[in-house]
Amino acid sequence: MRPNPKISRQLLPYMGCFAFLLFGYYSRAQQPTYITGKLMDATTKEPVVFANIRIKDRALGVISNEDGSFRIPLRYKQLGDILEISSLGYRTREIPMASLSEERLNPIQLIPGTIVLDEAIVRGEVGKRKYSARDIVKMAIEAIPENYPTQSFSTVGYYRDYQQKDGDYINLNEAILAVFDQGFDRGDFSTTEVQIFHSKRNSDFPRDSLAAQKYDYSTGSKVIDKAHLENYEGNEFTNLRIHDALRNFNAYSYDFVGNLETDFLVNHKFKKGDATFSDEEALYVIHGIGQRPGYRAHAKLFISKGDFAIHKMEYTLYDSSEKNTIRKKNKHGHKHKLIFDVVLEYARIQEKMYLNYISFHNAFLLHLPPVFALTDVGLSLTQGYFGLKFNRQVDSLSAGQPNNYTITFKGSPWQVGKIRVYGDSLHIYPKVKAGTLANAMREVDAAVNKRTFNKDWVDVQVRNLKDVDGNIIHVPRVENYLQFREFFVQRVQLETRAPFDIRFMDKRKPIFEGQPVEPTPDYLEYWMNTPLQTTIH
Repeated sequence: MRPNPKISRQLLPYMGCFAFLLFGYYSRAQQPTYITGKLMDATTKEPVVFANIRIKDRALGVISNEDGSFRIPLRYKQLGDILEISSLGYRTREIPMASLSEERLNPIQLIPGTIVLDEAIVRGEVGKRKYSARDIVKMAIEAIPENYPTQSFSTVGYYRDYQQKDGDYINLNEAILAVFDQGFDRGDFSTTEVQIFHSKRNSDFPRDSLAAQKYDYSTGSKVIDKAHLENYEGNEFTNLRIHDALRNFNAYSYDFVGNLETDFLVNHKFKKGDATFSDEEALYVIHGIGQRPGYRAHAKLFISKGDFAIHKMEYTLYDSSEKNTIRKKNKHGHKHKLIFDVVLEYARIQEKMYLNYISFHNAFLLHLPPVFALTDVGLSLTQGYFGLKFNRQVDSLSAGQPNNYTITFKGSPWQVGKIRVYGDSLHIYPKVKAGTLANAMREVDAAVNKRTFNKDWVDVQVRNLKDVDGNIIHVPRVENYLQFREFFVQRVQLETRAPFDIRFMDKRKPIFEGQPVEPTPDYLEYWMNTPLQTTIH
């Protein structure tokens, strides 16, 4: 780094400054208008993620968060409603809301289930033929046009995007959206319309303007390492829908999966896992692995043993050349660095499969300025020293090492002599003959007066210098974050079309910047399942 020297008869005081983001961390007080709960595996006590919490007989509900938490408006307790809680591989539970506390978080345990289903209630299981894992996936893809809707329908749900740093939520944005889909035989981007009922930037969570900036691959300030998140000419929600490889089974979705209809079988090897169930429907569990130099992908599909409908698809891509920052094994049993992860689930309604939720998250890197930096260089003509100004207090021990500096004048190196430290600044006296220094000072003085001074005459370089906290000068910071985009369906409405008299979301503009908000009379039936705030240390 070569700051421009400022020349004067006395060292000019440094006037620059650096801005740092300061976050106020606090826990959000529990809102009295909601009942909150947390789902746990009764055996392992681990959170049950993305479980269905439905209000019985109302075709309305939410999906549990990654910590198993959820919230339901208090009004449904007052109406005497019952929660119906289900998740793949668990026994369904029904809980009267009257039994849940309004004052505290309600822990709810789900019991893992085993497949001991009466053959009469297993949905149309196909004969006794044994299929290979590859056969099952092939038939599931071929059956998509039959198992998923080709008529218009709509889903209303809770959308959110946010980031995580060290497990804490930042930059949380939320919305209630109605999605009008013309069917799986129509192009999603060109035909689907989205109505925004309500949207907000949640101020209860910290905001980080640097992490919220757009991906910038030209400067490298914010990037996905070893990947590039295409915008497909769309906004956050549009990009999320692109990553629904089932809805876009005959179009390109993302690398390795590609076009599900033509590429998925080619790019992966498959094997069977232990079967499971959804409600009373037996499911194959198929694992897939895709590999290329530097990359490793894992797929997991839950496929009906009856009609081969895909109930759930999980897909994770890793950087196989690097280990993750926590140095612990991930859910696939190795330590490769995450690139992105997609989880989506469909549920059966009147013999067709409709989206239940989709969650997409990717890792990204934020390249930040060094903590400790040289901010200004000046030259005192009267005192014969170079003045260096820093943004933090200097460590005296490292500052006193002459070999940490290089000084040149008009291309000629000058030895470093005496060094004096003054908090966040220091003076360096060159070790040269008195005549040489005097001649140089006169030459500089004359050039300044004639306005012919060239800043390249003087060069001061600093290395290995530390501040009082041990930060080494000019070492850039690289911070690891996770970016999430998620949509959780609260209600499916069959045979509905997009209305003609409202303004729809502009798919090419950010959701939370100047989009039309068009609530319907019943929009208050839907709510934001805001995650529980974490305590930040």
